[in-house]
Amino acid sequence: MSTAPSAPVTADAVASVLDAVDAGLDASLDRLFALLAIPSVSTDPAFHADCVRAAEWLCTELTGLGFEARVHPTTGKPMVLAHYTPEGPAAERPRLLFYGHYDVQPADPLELWETGPFEPRLKEVAPGRRQIVARGAVDDKGQLMTFVEACRAWIATHGALPCPVTVFFEGEEESGSPSLMPFLDSHRDALAADVGLICDTAMWDRDTPAITVMLRGLVGEEVTVQAADRDLHSGVFGNAARNPNHVLGRIVGDLFDDQGRVQVPGFYDGVEDAPGEIREQWAALDFDPAAFLGTVDLSVPAGEADRSVLEQVWSRPTAEVNGMIGGYTGDGFKTVIPAEARAKISFRLVAGQDPEAVRAGFRRFVRERLPADCTARFDEHGGSPATVVDIANPFLTTARAQLTAEFEREAVLIGSGGSIPIAGAFKDVLGIDSLLIGFGLDDDRMHSPNEKYELSSFHHGTRFWARFLAANAG
Repeated sequence: MSTAPSAPVTADAVASVLDAVDAGLDASLDRLFALLAIPSVSTDPAFHADCVRAAEWLCTELTGLGFEARVHPTTGKPMVLAHYTPEGPAAERPRLLFYGHYDVQPADPLELWETGPFEPRLKEVAPGRRQIVARGAVDDKGQLMTFVEACRAWIATHGALPCPVTVFFEGEEESGSPSLMPFLDSHRDALAADVGLICDTAMWDRDTPAITVMLRGLVGEEVTVQAADRDLHSGVFGNAARNPNHVLGRIVGDLFDDQGRVQVPGFYDGVEDAPGEIREQWAALDFDPAAFLGTVDLSVPAGEADRSVLEQVWSRPTAEVNGMIGGYTGDGFKTVIPAEARAKISFRLVAGQDPEAVRAGFRRFVRERLPADCTARFDEHGGSPATVVDIANPFLTTARAQLTAEFEREAVLIGSGGSIPIAGAFKDVLGIDSLLIGFGLDDDRMHSPNEKYELSSFHHGTRFWARFLAANAG
């Protein structure tokens, strides 16, 4: 243990830590570059040793800061778990659990990178504006290192952190996190904390910080409609034989009404509007629906007609057909009536929706529309509930105030159309809420060649976490 101030942290004490962050920025980048140079691709077994190396590198860094850190082997990629408990009254302050992931996506196609994906560099894109370019720069190595470097500045300046901290890094986020739930279940006591901190999200824009307070859940279903026992000659059996493509097409067409509402019975059970304060914030944001759709060469919103585009993508549930196949799809032409047709359908869920109830409702919806001679088979592809943070949560209030102070612009509360299962896992297994605070941008090319992270994001992010650590000390 290390000694930390027992009284609330003074403004001068925080200022000295922020000065240390500024003065140490180049050294912080050197450390980040060392981590980025490790090709810790979790989806490819050829990089397993590099994933282990990245975990060990992080463990060594945390140990050097005074954390009790350990690399935990799993059946997949190792976990890094580290604890820091200051001495005295500071040990009784709320414990923070910081999560990040050290694994990265594959770098392919390599020929589209301007430089090597694991050869990190600073790229100047405008006077006074530089970007960190490398695979993992924003997702998630650059983000997780903002917290590590904030801890480093605190310890270097005052000899200790002002509150208890647990750091948890996983190495399989980009490959479905197969080892995550077993690890959480078996390490509940070691992961006990008062709040989770997840730094894997984005800002509203380059100058406006944000806290993601809504994450949609997810249900994945694959349905196969079967008719004849084999593909049939369409000249011999046409009209007389049931065509699964026709059947499945009609079922998919029935999913929505002409106002864009999902027609699965019970689908909207439990769904409520976003709080008025949140909707007012969204209405005030500088958001252009036409420009948003225009970036992908579209122009007309296709969701619920009575909802804004931001509501459609952040706070309303969806049903999307992700893929359909049936019959002959190769080159040339083959006149068959297929024996079966398949569709992959995903539902993005919001607060109040039960994933299993949605799954069961969809299966009933399909079966009720099957004509004679047809059967349906269903294959489950995961399910998780939505995550919502109470906007009255005191940790959220504190974080929002510190973000506003750091960026000198009010932090906004936003939603996310995607799903981050770790937030739900922390709630379900550990019983804690999580704050999703990240510093990425929409143009960071996450998962794409030439992935980047703004240097200003890295710098401001480190300074924010330094402020938040102090604010958590009372």
